[in-house]
Amino acid sequence: MMTANEIRDSFKKFFESKGHVIVPSAPMVIKDDPTLMFTNAGMNQWKDIILGTKDPEPRRRADSQKCLRVSGKHNDLEEVGHDTYHHTMFEMLGNWSFGDYFKEKAIDHAWEFLVDVLHLNPADLYVTVFEGSPEENIPRDDEAAKYWAKHLPEDHIINGNKHDNFWEMGETGPCGPCSEIHVDSRTAEAKAKMAGRELVNKDDPQVIEIWNIVFMQFNRKSDNSLEPLAMNVIDTGMGFERLVRMLQGKSSNYDTDIFQPVIKQIEQLSGKKYGFTTPSGENGEAKDEQEKIDIAMRVVADHMRAVAFSIADGQLPGNAKAGYVIRRILRRAVRYAYTFLGQKEAFIFKLLNIFIQEMGEAYPELPAQRELIARVIKEEEDSFLRTLEKGINLLNTAMEEMKSQGKTELSGKEAFRLFDTYGFPLDLTELICRENGFTVDEKQFDDEMAQQKARARNAAVVENGDWVQLKEGEQEFVGYDYTEYECHILRYRKVTQKKSSFYEVVLNHTPFYGEMGGQVGDQGVLVSENETINIIDTKRENNQSIHIIKELPKDVEADFMACVDTDKREASAANHSATHLLDYALKQVLGEHAEQKGSYVSPDTLRFDFSHFQKVTDEELRQVERLVNDMIRQDLPLDEHRDTPIEEAKKMGAVALFGEKYGDKVRVVRFGPSCEFCGGIHAASTGRIGFFKIVSESSVAAGVRRIEAMTGKNCEEAIYALEDTLRDLKAMFNNAKDLKNVVAKYIEEHDTMKKDMESFRQQAADRAAKSLVEKVRNMNGINVVKAVLPVEPSSAKDIVFKVREAIPEKLVCVLGSVYDNRPLLSVMLSDDMVKDHAMNAGRIIREAAKLIKGGGGGQPHYAQAGGKDAANINAAVEKVIELAEL
Repeated sequence: MMTANEIRDSFKKFFESKGHVIVPSAPMVIKDDPTLMFTNAGMNQWKDIILGTKDPEPRRRADSQKCLRVSGKHNDLEEVGHDTYHHTMFEMLGNWSFGDYFKEKAIDHAWEFLVDVLHLNPADLYVTVFEGSPEENIPRDDEAAKYWAKHLPEDHIINGNKHDNFWEMGETGPCGPCSEIHVDSRTAEAKAKMAGRELVNKDDPQVIEIWNIVFMQFNRKSDNSLEPLAMNVIDTGMGFERLVRMLQGKSSNYDTDIFQPVIKQIEQLSGKKYGFTTPSGENGEAKDEQEKIDIAMRVVADHMRAVAFSIADGQLPGNAKAGYVIRRILRRAVRYAYTFLGQKEAFIFKLLNIFIQEMGEAYPELPAQRELIARVIKEEEDSFLRTLEKGINLLNTAMEEMKSQGKTELSGKEAFRLFDTYGFPLDLTELICRENGFTVDEKQFDDEMAQQKARARNAAVVENGDWVQLKEGEQEFVGYDYTEYECHILRYRKVTQKKSSFYEVVLNHTPFYGEMGGQVGDQGVLVSENETINIIDTKRENNQSIHIIKELPKDVEADFMACVDTDKREASAANHSATHLLDYALKQVLGEHAEQKGSYVSPDTLRFDFSHFQKVTDEELRQVERLVNDMIRQDLPLDEHRDTPIEEAKKMGAVALFGEKYGDKVRVVRFGPSCEFCGGIHAASTGRIGFFKIVSESSVAAGVRRIEAMTGKNCEEAIYALEDTLRDLKAMFNNAKDLKNVVAKYIEEHDTMKKDMESFRQQAADRAAKSLVEKVRNMNGINVVKAVLPVEPSSAKDIVFKVREAIPEKLVCVLGSVYDNRPLLSVMLSDDMVKDHAMNAGRIIREAAKLIKGGGGGQPHYAQAGGKDAANINAAVEKVIELAEL
């Protein structure tokens, strides 16, 4: 029996023998495509090739791509663990042809690999073809059906509808008909009772799709129309986990060697056994304890690897966008482990070693970041576990109330409170409710969420129009060599916001750097013979610079000179180059584990995030500064290597950033000992940076620290500001020559006087308390002390406690005080007055404080209240006595 790793390797070797270049997996988290948050299919990284904006060479490629389907149109989260074949993170084995072979050869390759290489039984294979769509004038895919007929009988070729057999990546973008390959793994007895074709796409766990061959021919526009792509594309995706299951003869993906090592570790840590069961209840819900345990183990095993891969790709759990999705996955796993596996402390992070042992060879980013991944997962587990029990208890109480009232639906407001206060995502609340026979008012939850978002932000909704194509051609970036360049507009589109609009423009040649890799986009102008257009920003989309302008030129087909704002460009470049030097220096001082986790550079800002597990000391920061400034003084020249084969770049010692997507060829930037993969804009030499100074160091996430720094002119201005401050301080101390010692002396004198004043205050409080005790009155057997004194709040508290110390029984003490024209009411009761007479100082003071236009509260024996009306402080004191009913 082939192992999972052997099956993956066999796929790559097969397609390599067919002339395909084997490429590495792109990161799961997408950073340069506004239409997608995660890689949800193998073709995502080739979108710019398919759209014709990037060179398609090599035209044949294959890989094993990490994918995540937990948001948007493709969302498998709810099924994970409750069936045997859905996953959040999964591997997609894929082969592509960009304008090379098409339907016939793609079908032949698939058949050869499955039948001749993997030896699947042809009698168990069924394929689907697109039945057509009359409303969109798309006929049945008879061509694909004809090629499948070479390999399969007619009754194994099935028409499929638009939902199953017309593949679309999103609301817009590349799309086309497809053929799915399904495998019937049922027993011979089951096959004899019902033909497999009757169960295709019917959610039967033993008749499942393993491979989808997409014949990409169209581009879906925002108006829902279709236009032909510039070239036909083959995009195949085979679910690796499902394929392994078939070849290893298992009834569940989780019974294969992909998941079993982790599940066995879960068994060992939890003391519970995996029963190899599948859900037997309606809608996949477990009906007995063993099923619940099995589902929990499947969920934990699946979610752990999704989170681990996400962190390795540079996406940490957070409160927004991709970070929130990763946090939601992890919290879902924590809840299953807590409820069904009895794990009240962090334990998911303990599964990491066995997982990396199995997957680390195929994905080296995992062992390289083992410590960071474990630290982040553990801290996230600890954080959620602190609130999980409270949230579950609150939800259980709500469900008990619904049960007693005969209700079946939890209010959306209550679900939102769980989300807002305890970090319960809606799907987690729905899951717990569903397990107990309840539903959730999702609409009301959405309304509450919308109201909160409306309160929290005023950001406008953005609508992108279709591109208006003026001229054919691809964009060429010339910004490494030029800051001015002749150009014309290839295409533009209008972007409409709630209160304004702007235009996005693509030029055929551009010196403008589009925001990417943490470096902001360039600003500048487009100049023609008749007008000047301001470029207010430059973004990155599908590997192109997108120029943002407020108004279109009067003549959009004119020739222009694109001119970058060189002052801002040079300041931004200096900051960017400084991050490279900083990255190198941090590794020298802290160790090689200090991997870059993100950065942001603009003309005025330098921010650098890196992996480290404790605060960087002042001494270490100073050491880092010295190293960076030493390299700046050396005026190291920019040593740039463009279009370098990635393997050659690695041999040069270039550092790659985990989570970044790199092509077959990369740009290498070297400043002396600092050598990195980088596509950004840099200073011509380190001397142009001027000077480097760290401003702050802080924590931004589990195991991730942040340094903020400044360079060049900003350092100069900071020094001037510091000089001005020191000059002013010296003037305050009569221009003392030894300012440090003079200030230290003043602080020492201040502390001495402060202690003396506190001593005087305590003595005054003692005298005041003693005087009040001497004036105690007896009212109906109760010791009553009341007064109005001009003392500060801290003294008022001391006085009433000292009175209570002197009169420990049958005491009602009320002290009114006015300090800085602010009234304060203090009430003190002895314990027996609280216990035997049912008095409550907090309740009494809340009522009495109304007279001084204030409020307050406290404990049953002691309470304070402030107010605004000092004139009525005496009346408030008398009101306390009245309320005490003496």
